[in-house]
Amino acid sequence: MDDVLQENQEEFYENAHGEQAGDFIKLDQFLKVVGMVGTGGQGKVLIQSGEIRVNGTIETRRGRKLRNGDVVEAFGEGYTVELTSGNDAWA
Repeated sequence: MDDVLQENQEEFYENAHGEQAGDFIKLDQFLKVVGMVGTGGQGKVLIQSGEIRVNGTIETRRGRKLRNGDVVEAFGEGYTVELTSGNDAWA
């Protein structure tokens, strides 16, 4: 049942925005995936405090769409976004 729901959500997103859901990951989700934060709330605070840079520019939008090649930096560490089919990944 959950697989059907997820497929429907992805299809809706693709139809509404012309992008597939796997083409990007939102900044707050990315911070959780790489382990920079443990919760969405922590991510929100970190992003809104101006501690996160995307491609060298301070980013305060937690919904910022990250795509392959984007570089996310915080606390002297950097992560390059590498999205693979259906899986979120980083380097």
